[in-house]
Amino acid sequence: MYFELFSTFFRIGIFTLGGGYAMIPLIEAEVVEKRKWIDKQLFLDLIAVAQTCPGVFAINIATFIGYRLRGISGALCTTLGTALPSLLIILAIAMFFQNFQHIPWVAAMFAGIRPAVVALMAVPTFNMARKAQIGWTNCWIPVATAILIWLCGVNPIYIILIAGVSGYIYHLLTKKKGKKI
Repeated sequence: MYFELFSTFFRIGIFTLGGGYAMIPLIEAEVVEKRKWIDKQLFLDLIAVAQTCPGVFAINIATFIGYRLRGISGALCTTLGTALPSLLIILAIAMFFQNFQHIPWVAAMFAGIRPAVVALMAVPTFNMARKAQIGWTNCWIPVATAILIWLCGVNPIYIILIAGVSGYIYHLLTKKKGKKI
């Protein structure tokens, strides 16, 4: 059963382009309709839970299905089956790129891609900032964080830990005063 779980999700992972949401019909066809491992209602529930959890959607749903079927070992099989194809493809590209990055047209192509990648990361960042109500009064926090990481070489893990502790202390202070600072 474990090999079957791994190979099913490996095939789905290797032949699906377009990310986790593109995998939903394939996972449903394989897990619900063909193999009947879970029913349609549970599949819909797992999709809802996978969407609300942090992380990669496709890996989340694969993990939940594997856990539902075979516990932690099943979750490990389905998670590896889903993630391994992408990892192997990226490794192959990295090996290929190392051999050809010195070719002028390849270097020019990747130089042209860089601004698009920055834009693809910037747009969701600004949208999340707006939803998190980060405005001109508190925009210094992400700016200071970026400067600490980029210019000073501070490890991002330390920034995350400091931010978490600061947020907790802020919560305690505002809870005691009964108002927001």
